[in-house]
Amino acid sequence: MNSTVILGAGLIGVSTAYYLSEHQIPSTIHLVDPSPELFSSASGFAGGFLAKDWFAPSSASLGALSFDEHRKLAEQNDGRAKWGYTRSSTFSHSHVPGTLEGGRGDDWLRTGQSRAQAVTAVAVESGDGNRPPWLRRVDGDDVQLISEEGTTGLVSVFLHPKRDPLRLCQFLLQACLDRGVRLHHPAKAISIRTDARRELGSIRIAETTSSTETDLPCTHLLIAAGAWSPRVFAELFRHSSIRLPISSLAGHSLVFRPPLVSRDGGRQGDGQQPKESGDAEAVSYAVYSTTRDGWSPELYSRLDGSIYIAGINSATEPLPPLPSDAVIDAEKIKRLKETAAQMVFFDQEGNESDLEVVREGHCFRPISDTGVPVIARIADADLGIGVRTRPGAEGGVYVAAGHGPWGITLSLGTGKVMAEMVQGRPRSADVSGLGLS
Repeated sequence: MNSTVILGAGLIGVSTAYYLSEHQIPSTIHLVDPSPELFSSASGFAGGFLAKDWFAPSSASLGALSFDEHRKLAEQNDGRAKWGYTRSSTFSHSHVPGTLEGGRGDDWLRTGQSRAQAVTAVAVESGDGNRPPWLRRVDGDDVQLISEEGTTGLVSVFLHPKRDPLRLCQFLLQACLDRGVRLHHPAKAISIRTDARRELGSIRIAETTSSTETDLPCTHLLIAAGAWSPRVFAELFRHSSIRLPISSLAGHSLVFRPPLVSRDGGRQGDGQQPKESGDAEAVSYAVYSTTRDGWSPELYSRLDGSIYIAGINSATEPLPPLPSDAVIDAEKIKRLKETAAQMVFFDQEGNESDLEVVREGHCFRPISDTGVPVIARIADADLGIGVRTRPGAEGGVYVAAGHGPWGITLSLGTGKVMAEMVQGRPRSADVSGLGLS
């Protein structure tokens, strides 16, 4: 019997297991994750921004599919209440007025600029009444609406004190477990085993809390360990001559609630009629800014009145052994607080001390050498001497990683397409440009 082992139980891995379990006996699907706490990196600490058409040509089809899958999943499972799914209005904010210049879709990330640079369309004009009511305006700044209606959204913390897209992750994981998918956690894959035909037949895992080793049947192996994917691949396929072209981008974030921002996301005393967080018409805001000192904070307002801010990134910070080992840098959090005080209404002085911190975060996002995800089967010839897999849809080693800052928005599309790829079914999106070069 075919069996699938997924190394990495973050949002990409769990999404793949979810879609696999719709067409495969769930008990033959295994999720393996070594972290003591699940979703303790980008899956749990990302901003949760969703976009339909902000992607490079090679990932555009995947982006459109994933955006639709997020909408469908939310409509079918009351995602607004369960994981804060909502539409959003998205703005570019700059202290230096100018025209947006579209790029490859990943140039903004490589140069440390605003995510708004991913937009290749002409910015949409917007009246002041449609702009985020909590955004502090100063003379000379430029605010432009850069999303058309229905093309951006958020999955976010919804009256949840700790994590941002965490509830979406937990919903999908619980759905998988309810169907019969097996979770091994905390556990680490330590070696592969071949069968009588010298084809991949099982994988040995070590339960880290008990030191117990177990062999899991494995004809299909998916590496979806985020920034740790190259490390996982190198440890299992020691004789391979290739490396997975993925590295890490560390980032700090902060979720806060300013006193003058009401629970509906509007500014108290601004004359607007407040909307309850459960109101179907309530909308969140995404703001991508460029500051005078040359960095690009991004802010997302939540339905519960909290605001997420991030944008302090580092491509040189060493990747820790496990996601849960990440250590928060107090100086970077302080800078985020200072920026929040400059950009968001607090009191008349913009006093940082009035900022109510909901949570601080530090995570590592997987970025690829090309700036787009890697979603592919790894050729047997690249696995190393003595390793091969069953042909066609009967087996294979796969990778789904390198999503960079787009992991949340591309997660469901990636899971759906990867499940189709593993099971040999027609693909719902064109991912031919996302292979291993």
